[in-house]
Amino acid sequence: MTNQKPYKRTDRVGLQILKILGEITTKHINISHLGFITFTKVKVSPDLQHAKVFYSVLNKKLSQEGVNSKLNALAKAFRKYLGQEIRTKYTPDLMFIEDDSLKHEEQLMKIFHDLHKDDS
Repeated sequence: MTNQKPYKRTDRVGLQILKILGEITTKHINISHLGFITFTKVKVSPDLQHAKVFYSVLNKKLSQEGVNSKLNALAKAFRKYLGQEIRTKYTPDLMFIEDDSLKHEEQLMKIFHDLHKDDS
């Protein structure tokens, strides 16, 4: 009998990193001066040494480029606290990327709404 995990190790590590990053923002690093930032997903490389952290921002207090540069400037501090919590051989390097899936969803919904309106 084989014991198969429901998903890949990179996915499990990504979920763990996502949870830990949320805890880091509440306990150690204050990023409220950038706006209300939510980490949406983490994609980890197969060797577990790099992680792309996707985020969304509400009530931006800086431009998108400004928020992105500030978060990436804090990547070293996030990595420090992440290394204290995560149990892997290497603490992954973090790269923060804006999650634009919500923008795409809004655009699609607008298109569908316009198509429905034209049919009526």
